[in-house]
Amino acid sequence: MAQQDFTKGKIVKQIWLFSLPIMLANLLQVSYQFIDSLWVGNILGANALGAIAVSSTVIFTILSFIIGINNATLTILSQQKGQGNDNGLKSYVNAFVVVLTILAVILGIIGFFMSEWIVTILGTPDVMSADAILYLQINFIGILFLFGYNFIGTVMRALGDSKTPIRYVLLAVILNAILDPIFLYGLELGIEGAAYATILAQGIAFVYGFVDALRRNLVPFSKPTLPKREEVYTILKLGIPSGLQMTVISAGVMAIMGVVNTFGEDVVAGFGAAQRLDSIIMLPAMALGTAVNSMAGQNIGAEKWERVHQIAKYGVIINLFIMMLISIVVVLFAKFATGLFIKEEAAVQFGATYLTIIAFFYPFLGINFILNGIVRAAGAMVQVLVLNIISFWLLRVPLTYLCSIVLGENGIAVGMGISFIISSVIAFLYYKYGKWSDIDLTKQKEQ
Repeated sequence: MAQQDFTKGKIVKQIWLFSLPIMLANLLQVSYQFIDSLWVGNILGANALGAIAVSSTVIFTILSFIIGINNATLTILSQQKGQGNDNGLKSYVNAFVVVLTILAVILGIIGFFMSEWIVTILGTPDVMSADAILYLQINFIGILFLFGYNFIGTVMRALGDSKTPIRYVLLAVILNAILDPIFLYGLELGIEGAAYATILAQGIAFVYGFVDALRRNLVPFSKPTLPKREEVYTILKLGIPSGLQMTVISAGVMAIMGVVNTFGEDVVAGFGAAQRLDSIIMLPAMALGTAVNSMAGQNIGAEKWERVHQIAKYGVIINLFIMMLISIVVVLFAKFATGLFIKEEAAVQFGATYLTIIAFFYPFLGINFILNGIVRAAGAMVQVLVLNIISFWLLRVPLTYLCSIVLGENGIAVGMGISFIISSVIAFLYYKYGKWSDIDLTKQKEQ
């Protein structure tokens, strides 16, 4: 079994070896959307690609909520693992399976029937509306698969196995890359084909992951039974604010786009290209945040607080090392990288300038991922939600707006960068002086 016990051993080595597979899995997730857009854009054209872009905004928000719920999964199960509580671990896995299945079914039904309304309020152009509605409805039908294969991977990471989930994500990416041209070009199913390819790829990856986990006893699955009331309470108490954390971030990104849109199409295009690169650049910091969450969770469960603080310290140091290297590379190749996505000179110039400025602030944003991952491991979900609200709505959005007024289009990067620094200071102050270490999930369960 590839599971790891993080309550002992060399912390630096564990962080490196545990986070690298998570980085690879995250990169595969990004490539999933990239491949999908590539096939649709080339075979079905710009309107179909636009329809998927509209639908993807909704799907991304839902996925963000799922990731948030999975952060709660990571915290609870890693603590149970650290306590050596096999019965508690098995019981909570059962509770999560039941709660997430019910949530996925409800969300799928509501989403299916509200797809037309959602597409309308997003202001989708008429030529794209029908395709966007259809694509969204089919994705809502298969939402259980999206929940499922993300959940299995999260449980494995909580138990100290970050390598096995790569196989499931890789399978979904390969299947999607194969099925897209078959459904779109061979069977001529249009936008429906793209949606069917997505849910079929995710469905097969989910079934394979579930069977593999059962066969090799990687996850303590059991025949589903009605969970205990206190387990459901703990899951919802942590899961809802954790899910809202990601939704707050998603909404904040859309608010930033509102500022960007005021500067015209060249800035919008350049910013869009830079954001695609941003999504790749931030993968190491995000992976480190997930890794320290699981590692700290096990040690909190085992009440080894000195190791928890060591994990935080080395996590921050490794983050600074990686993100500084990335910043140097970004500065050197900003214009070339931006030019891979767009060709208009003015748009490329803005995108390159934006990346050159923001690159110096990447290490500070990484600090947020690490420290929030540590306190999240204790169960401080509401507190991290508040930190994210402060980071985005009290700092990033207002500072981006104010700096763009004073400095013009280059103020977008400056404002965002300053917000990274201030929010990292706030995250450190909460980590240092907050009461997150007083949270006791075990006591909550007993009560």
